[in-house]
Amino acid sequence: MAAFLQKGTKNILQKNPHDIVFLSALRTPVTRAKKGGFKDAHDHELLAHVLKATLAANPNLDPHLINDIQIGTVLSELGGHKAGRMAAIHAGVPETVAFQTVNRACSSGLAAITGVAHAIAVGQIDIGIGGGMESMTRNYGSRAIPTQLWEELRESPVQNARDCVMSMGITAENVAERYGVSRADQDAFAARSHQKAAKAQREGLFDKEIVEVTTRWHPDAEKPETVDEITVRKDDGIRPTSSAESLAKMKPAFKADGTATAGNSSQVSDGAAATLMMRRSTASALGLEKDIIGKWAGTQVIGCKPDEMGIGPALAIPKLLDYTGVSKEEIGIWEINEAFASQAIYCVRTLGIDEDLVNPKGGAIALGHPLGATGARQLATLLPEMERQGKEMGVISMCIGTGMGMASLIVRE
Repeated sequence: MAAFLQKGTKNILQKNPHDIVFLSALRTPVTRAKKGGFKDAHDHELLAHVLKATLAANPNLDPHLINDIQIGTVLSELGGHKAGRMAAIHAGVPETVAFQTVNRACSSGLAAITGVAHAIAVGQIDIGIGGGMESMTRNYGSRAIPTQLWEELRESPVQNARDCVMSMGITAENVAERYGVSRADQDAFAARSHQKAAKAQREGLFDKEIVEVTTRWHPDAEKPETVDEITVRKDDGIRPTSSAESLAKMKPAFKADGTATAGNSSQVSDGAAATLMMRRSTASALGLEKDIIGKWAGTQVIGCKPDEMGIGPALAIPKLLDYTGVSKEEIGIWEINEAFASQAIYCVRTLGIDEDLVNPKGGAIALGHPLGATGARQLATLLPEMERQGKEMGVISMCIGTGMGMASLIVRE
């Protein structure tokens, strides 16, 4: 157990000078890849908008006091580092602030936030920004699965090694088959995700977390010289009319006799998110303690078989609860990424979680899954919902391509 983290709910809920706290958690809208509002935007463009909004949301903080920025990204050219660094400076972040990108596949945004938390915890930095960015419009496809592999790996006698490049859709089918998750249950789960997200959107529950983005829009792909300007203010993948009956009509997407469809899988999406973090004692010294909205209370990661990577949260969450000394019953909200309905259902069932506490504003099936940004998006979605419901603790978790799970404990201020 790390020295900064005292195990047990009583200790975790106490306010201590060494706490790693959040002062803001913001995100862009999440839009459909190739069709949505950001189809002509760049990932680092979205990052620039959310970083600029982060600075604006914290006007009493001198940006020169920020020490580091870590941004999750999966598919970006050169790992997104150069473009991301350019975008940060363009957004108004001083050149003295360091920058790096992080790639732990679907958990990259949460890994970046955890990386900043760890750096603060050991005294390497005092203030940092963690987040994520992804344009799956621009980068999804050939960059998602490596084509130039060491030949020995292609023929590896170790099945788990070969399975690391298995289609994520097939891993979802494996989970459904091995653990008895029916097509009907998957479609019903997916429909509920859309219905919850649609209700939250109608009621303005996303407004506090979303930063609007003005960007270019090519209305006609055959006439690239035609350019409009649009302002994107809301997630555009939510389908309010989705029902289990309508989703049941969709064909399997990955296997002829399979159960995973485009309707009960996460959407391919574009988006970015960022959160400002510092030590509580630093916030107090700067007169910013009143701006604290929550704190990071620990992260755990674990591996699993690559061909059923979706079970990751069912392994990572118990490890997190044991690490922190918090019980399952004490968690008020669970943000579990919906990579596929089959794996999300399996994890909820295996953990014995009340589904009403899972993704109360909908998950990635409705909102989308911009790979590098999702973990940071989940935090931006979780914190306002914890405040609205009056919940003290929440968990963010996701499965990770190649077979892993990650989970973090979040405490509301």
